[in-house]
Amino acid sequence: MMKLLRLLMVLICLDLFVYCGAAFASESTNHLQVEMFEGNFATVNSFIFSDGESIIVMDVQRKTYEAEKLVALIKSKKLPVNYILITHGHTDHFTGMPLFRDEFPDAKIVVANEAIRKDIKTYAIYMNGFGATAAEPPLEPPLRPKNASNPEGFDYESTIEILPSNALSFESGYTLELTTDYKQAEAPNMTTVYSPDLNSLFLSDFGYNKVHHWQGDDISWQDIANWREELLRIKREYTDRNPVVYPGHGDVTDMGVFDQMVQYIDDYTRIVKFADTRQEAMIKMVAIYPDYGEADFFLKYSIENHVK
Repeated sequence: MMKLLRLLMVLICLDLFVYCGAAFASESTNHLQVEMFEGNFATVNSFIFSDGESIIVMDVQRKTYEAEKLVALIKSKKLPVNYILITHGHTDHFTGMPLFRDEFPDAKIVVANEAIRKDIKTYAIYMNGFGATAAEPPLEPPLRPKNASNPEGFDYESTIEILPSNALSFESGYTLELTTDYKQAEAPNMTTVYSPDLNSLFLSDFGYNKVHHWQGDDISWQDIANWREELLRIKREYTDRNPVVYPGHGDVTDMGVFDQMVQYIDDYTRIVKFADTRQEAMIKMVAIYPDYGEADFFLKYSIENHVK
């Protein structure tokens, strides 16, 4: 009888060891991952960060039907969404906010600072008036600001929270570092994200990879010069770390994208400033960059902005 009891105790201990070992192995395999969602409209990227326990989303697309695809992908992971980070105030990065608010009511929609929250609302109002050149479709109804005449509208001040620090962290300890001290360029204010754990840099709309840069009706020549300057500054800051680079538009790439973008800005400036007609500028730019996306959208309206 005693031998039988000892055998049972050994078996129980072995079972506990195996169970605890499996649990430890499962826990230890949780590590930070990122998945890029590539929207078809405007070639815009969103990002899903996960530590295996929860999710942080970066940017939420330009069209609700694209945001719906992004929501479906996130829900397939069966993990709670803690934060939805909007990097800057352009509609191709924030149109999905009402959908995400409804689909993930426990998640916080956040921005890095007050200036970006103001930019988002300002651009929404601007787009609701169809912009200066009709370069983009008008604002989708759920994003029209809440006011006395539109009580069911989007409450930008109450819905969007401002982060207390320049970081977003998972409970497991992984941290995303946020940087916002940039000059006005592609947008008045911009957030870039760096993950030390992934050694990955997320440029938001400082980064375009084989996609024509948006230099449309809200972007001046000074903004373009600032953009070039900031690209060189970011390159200097991250050269030694040599991170994987995720642009706001286009495929994942490497540090070579900085030189590629600076060259594009120089070519655009040289060609467009001295073009006699919009058609001339368009033909020359497409000839130099025949495989770049969004020629009929981003490039077209950029040239219309700068060739009067």
